[in-house]
Amino acid sequence: MISKKWHNYISDYQLFLKIERGLSENTIDGYSRDLKKLTSFLESDDIMISPTLIDEELVQQFIYKIAKEVNPRSQARIISGLKSFFDYLVFEDYRKTNPLELIEAPKIGRKLPDTLSEEEINELINAIDLSHSQGERNRTILETMYSCGLRVSELINLQVSDLFFDEGFIKVTGKGNKQRFVPIHYNAQKFISSYIQLIRNHITTKKGYEDTLFLNRRGKGLTRQMIFTILKDLSIKINLNKKISPHTLRHSFATHLLKNGADLRAIQQMLGHESITTTEVYVHLDKSYLKDVVETFHPRK
Repeated sequence: MISKKWHNYISDYQLFLKIERGLSENTIDGYSRDLKKLTSFLESDDIMISPTLIDEELVQQFIYKIAKEVNPRSQARIISGLKSFFDYLVFEDYRKTNPLELIEAPKIGRKLPDTLSEEEINELINAIDLSHSQGERNRTILETMYSCGLRVSELINLQVSDLFFDEGFIKVTGKGNKQRFVPIHYNAQKFISSYIQLIRNHITTKKGYEDTLFLNRRGKGLTRQMIFTILKDLSIKINLNKKISPHTLRHSFATHLLKNGADLRAIQQMLGHESITTTEVYVHLDKSYLKDVVETFHPRK
């Protein structure tokens, strides 16, 4: 099987992504799926060749094939993932050149993230059933995500020892295990403190979850899927005609800050974006921000 020829190289690459680049399991899984598409293509055509010998022509044939099956955005992501893998092989001296070096990804427009209005966020939170302990926990989760602009992975990995309420901050572990301190609104502080005292302190925690902030009824940490499900059920409950995810709260947090006059650099730091370019998408979301900046700060106003 062709996959056996690739297995060791891919395993080493996954280790490289985890240890050297500090990428999350989800990101590594994404890279691995892209490589699986390529190896499946080779297997289907009985092409027995190792990743050290595959040439540009074969890779181009694969790109032509997936171009018929996936949208331009997915195609660009696959090309980027494969480039990264072959860059690694070149770096480790397994091959001399990258067969994707001259292959260009399709041009795609920047996808603007979905957001909710402040009213819609309030509707979601107000729809939570507070008659049971999970409701109190879920309200605290939504308040925390929106108050701090957290990724879902950052939320479920939040520790009690990461809370620095006297200083008004929480410590967040983001992509690549990079840590940052994020200001937390007093409302979210109030909900977290109440959740800990009234609910979390009465749960018997399982080994390994003693410091985890948000727990399920069995004393273990929450999964990403549980957070998705909580939001999905609430959106159905209030008849919200938008497809939302935990990331929607993060996008809404950034957009609302910008709309209310926050500095783009400050938002970048709070979101944990490495590049200001990533944060600039919110300027595109709220073009009124640019108009306000000119009217407020232009010397000839």
